[in-house]
Amino acid sequence: MTIALDATPLTVPTGGVHRYTLELARALAGRFPEDEYWLLSDQPFSLPGGVPRNLHSGDRPRNAIARKWWLWGLQQEMTRRNVDLFHGTDFSIPYLPFRPSVMTVHDLSPWMDPSWQPQAGRIRRRTPLLFRAGLATMVITPSAAVRRAAIERFRLAPDRVVAVPLAASDQFRCVATPKPVPPYFLFVGTLEPRKNVDRLIAAWREVRKTQAVDLVLAGRARADFRHIHPEPGLRIAGPVPEGDLAALYSGALAAVYPSLYEGFGLPVLEAMQCGAIVVASRDPAILEVTGEAAVHVDATDTRALVGALSAIAAAPEKFLDLRERALRRAGEFSWRRTAEQTREVYDAARRLFRQ
Repeated sequence: MTIALDATPLTVPTGGVHRYTLELARALAGRFPEDEYWLLSDQPFSLPGGVPRNLHSGDRPRNAIARKWWLWGLQQEMTRRNVDLFHGTDFSIPYLPFRPSVMTVHDLSPWMDPSWQPQAGRIRRRTPLLFRAGLATMVITPSAAVRRAAIERFRLAPDRVVAVPLAASDQFRCVATPKPVPPYFLFVGTLEPRKNVDRLIAAWREVRKTQAVDLVLAGRARADFRHIHPEPGLRIAGPVPEGDLAALYSGALAAVYPSLYEGFGLPVLEAMQCGAIVVASRDPAILEVTGEAAVHVDATDTRALVGALSAIAAAPEKFLDLRERALRRAGEFSWRRTAEQTREVYDAARRLFRQ
């Protein structure tokens, strides 16, 4: 089979959808060497070195007609590559159903609060239309929580929607690091309103009144996110190279992820795979990922967050069992398994498309 995946998420240097697209494509090509995989986009992107030989990047639009990408250009490129199936890795699929399409719906944040995704107007308008037109042969969600919500909101046939969990890259592992002085709490992710970073900073300030502990914010700040003013103990690291994140997770007193809403929560799993103590919100998708391997607090309860962080800062040795539980839980996820389950969805889409 020849499969095309939307490579548009790779035009953004960081972020969960970028990582999903790259890791999934790499895992699919490695697990199924008999297939050919094409990453296609009308925007420039680059593949890292060392990808399997059956994973290729396509050409950009060559003329004005091809620049109407989702209508004509993508179809022309897929015809040129003899593509059997298209996987829209971020809400998008072709407008003309010449072949089966699979769409990944990462979460429902574009429809929940406009301030969470102010640039997602096109997704908000287009995705429901694609569903109503029946253009998505199958739908993938990263968690059962998103699957249930997507079926209800878009009135999708349950047998056409499959939850396929993500995984953390193999590069996320326990790294021996010198004990940091002072110790630090760590947040990794895009700085945006949905991530609840303001409440995290407020909670950390309360903890810092009695405990000498820093807060490190690692991630790209979205354009609409308010500027954070520097202050003692608050380290704004910006985008951190992926190769450096394992050491950052491993050395943290705890990785903190008090997000208001998630479709999966990939940084939580990355932290767990590095053996970090995790403090996270009670978001349903995050609960799916962590199981019993994290400290959970209500995302809107600043006092509870202060209490959890204070307890860890005062006696981190009391939480060492969480590190072991996190490692065991993280071991249940792998990109190989994600690739296998995704490939099963592709097979189902081809069968349904012929009916």
